[in-house]
Amino acid sequence: MRIGIDLGGTKTEVIALSDAGEQLFRHRVATPHGDYQETLNVIVELVNQAQAHTGQQGTVGIGIPGTLSPQTHLVKNANSVWLNGQPLDQDLTAKLGQPVRLANDANCLAVSEAVDGAAAGAGVVFAVIIGTGCGAGIAIGGRCHAGGNGTAGEWGHNPLPWMDDDELRYRNDVACYCGQRGCIETFISGTGFATDYQRLSGHSLRGSDIVARAAGGDTLAEQALCRYEQRLAKSLAHVVNLLDPDVIVLGGGMSNVDRWYQTVPGLMNNWVFGGECTTPVLKAKHGDSSGVRGAAWLWPQEK
Repeated sequence: MRIGIDLGGTKTEVIALSDAGEQLFRHRVATPHGDYQETLNVIVELVNQAQAHTGQQGTVGIGIPGTLSPQTHLVKNANSVWLNGQPLDQDLTAKLGQPVRLANDANCLAVSEAVDGAAAGAGVVFAVIIGTGCGAGIAIGGRCHAGGNGTAGEWGHNPLPWMDDDELRYRNDVACYCGQRGCIETFISGTGFATDYQRLSGHSLRGSDIVARAAGGDTLAEQALCRYEQRLAKSLAHVVNLLDPDVIVLGGGMSNVDRWYQTVPGLMNNWVFGGECTTPVLKAKHGDSSGVRGAAWLWPQEK
């Protein structure tokens, strides 16, 4: 049995999977905000609940909103800032009495979708989370690729490529939480989408409401969608030019806009070197369960 934990900013979720990937147990609770020790306690309690419910012991994998530094072995880059600088894997290993594996939550999405999701069996998978923020992860051969600095896949903190005149003007409007300006995240996250609609219309709406207005014929909402899909396409073309993955998978709230899967792959041809791109862009099969499933699959089946 494999146990996965998805440690989010607002909720922490546990799942127990059989060796065949069948869900045996799933539960979620609120994440203790700003309290590292209580965060440890919640994770331990969820693991204990999963094992008590199933009557089995399991390996433990954890997806976090940051990464474990290969140099210091401490958490870094977490937007749940109380995790930063902490030896999370070591503390949990001590409390649980067994080893744990940690990975960035976007890497967990990539692993999940590569193992038994939309990209099942693909050699190289690039998985994107486009929600409030924008993150991405890489799975190679069904396993997490974190990189020598633990930052593989963090393309959301590269500058938006091939900026047009509007984007060059807007790049300094919003500072990314990483401290830079013009990041891909500030344009193609759900927050960036809503901000762009506000620039066009003067009105502040949630992304889902903007999409609904576009479907109802609102011209400014449709303009915001067209601008967004152009930005998403060239951001993903940037990935193809560098990594050329076998499959790109989209997760997070913005991934639920079905039109992206018809429009974005064709638009990518405009920026991919050589002018041709057949890379599939697919919606995550497991939806909001993908991260926690990927955490469980950080302990893959041994062959």
